[in-house]
Amino acid sequence: MTDSIDPSLTPFPPLPPSDPEGETPSNPPVVVTVSPPTLPLTPLLMLSILLTLVGMRYYLFLVGMTGALATFVLALRLLWPEVRFWAQELLVDRWGKPLVGSLGLLCALAALIEFTGFGDETIRAIRQIDWDIVGALGEVLGATGQVLIAILAVYIAWRQYVISKDLTIQQNLLTAQQNLITQQQTIDSYFQGISDLVLDEEGLLEDWPQERAIAEGRTAAILSSVDGEGKAKIIRFLSRSKLLTPLKRDQHLGRAILDGIGGYAEDRAMGVKVIDLGVMLAKSDLSGTDLRRTDLSDLNLVNANLSNCDLVKANLSRTVLYGANLSGADLLGVELFYGNVETASPRSRTEVPNFETGEFTGAVVENANFSGVVRMSEEQRYYCCAWCGEASRATIPGGCDGIPNKLNSLDNITEH
Repeated sequence: MTDSIDPSLTPFPPLPPSDPEGETPSNPPVVVTVSPPTLPLTPLLMLSILLTLVGMRYYLFLVGMTGALATFVLALRLLWPEVRFWAQELLVDRWGKPLVGSLGLLCALAALIEFTGFGDETIRAIRQIDWDIVGALGEVLGATGQVLIAILAVYIAWRQYVISKDLTIQQNLLTAQQNLITQQQTIDSYFQGISDLVLDEEGLLEDWPQERAIAEGRTAAILSSVDGEGKAKIIRFLSRSKLLTPLKRDQHLGRAILDGIGGYAEDRAMGVKVIDLGVMLAKSDLSGTDLRRTDLSDLNLVNANLSNCDLVKANLSRTVLYGANLSGADLLGVELFYGNVETASPRSRTEVPNFETGEFTGAVVENANFSGVVRMSEEQRYYCCAWCGEASRATIPGGCDGIPNKLNSLDNITEH
């Protein structure tokens, strides 16, 4: 009888079963590595460091040297795997081939120079060089380099200047745009304030003396803080709103009277303006602005700059244009006076204007500059030649031949 044997008690593991064809499967053998027990290095290293410090503190030679040697060995043993890994990674895997290749190349070049005699020839050629010439050449190259460096410095400084200039221009443009936006907002607020002041809840024009005074004060304040284009916008608004036109008044209530056709009646002789600009525009720069169909009558524009202005159908009757610059302005349909051109004369502060004959209804054009004005009518030319004075007559297009100079006599000079 055969005794049964427990497989777990056999010294060798049982063989794997064979496949149906009788072959044993080729599984790789399992290798088990048994490492001998090792002592912990970190506690030993700390102990040796402590021993070394004690020996140094109390100057115990034997203890200190023993601790130092043990610390050195243990630290080296602890760091060795890391050092080996980085040495393998850098010196062998990454830089091993380039280092060995470079060493081989240098060795080959040294051998070729040694055995071919090229080195001796090179040494002899170097010894024959005139080093004074080389030194002079070096100085020339050095001076050239300094010149090039100076040129480069100048170029860099010039580029910095150009960039700074461009930035300044851009900043100025942004500032100008911001100023325009701010100015437009200020003008819009002025328009709204004037509209609220002169109109009541029923939409009627209210312009009592105190309201007119407040409106004129607001207008004077804003005209002094805006540029020429802003002034032109304000003038156009006030003119189209009939606030600069002398309106016919109720003699008892002072209110403006309707003209029966949907507007307010004008009264050039006795009417009162809602806003009287007076001298607010004297010496103003309105050059190149749009002043078409604006009512500029009875204003003081002494020495104002109206050059290249579009004054088509503007009303300049009784306006003081003494010394004004009208060069290049468009005078098509401009009203300089009322009545007949031959009897019309400039305004006077002491005489009552006659709007039928034109006496004392005209603009004061003495010493004004009419160079290059366009679309000046014959009546305008006659009036300007007659009352502008000798100096201004030479600036009127077409000349003043045959037109009398009515300012020759002191008796004809009006006080304006």
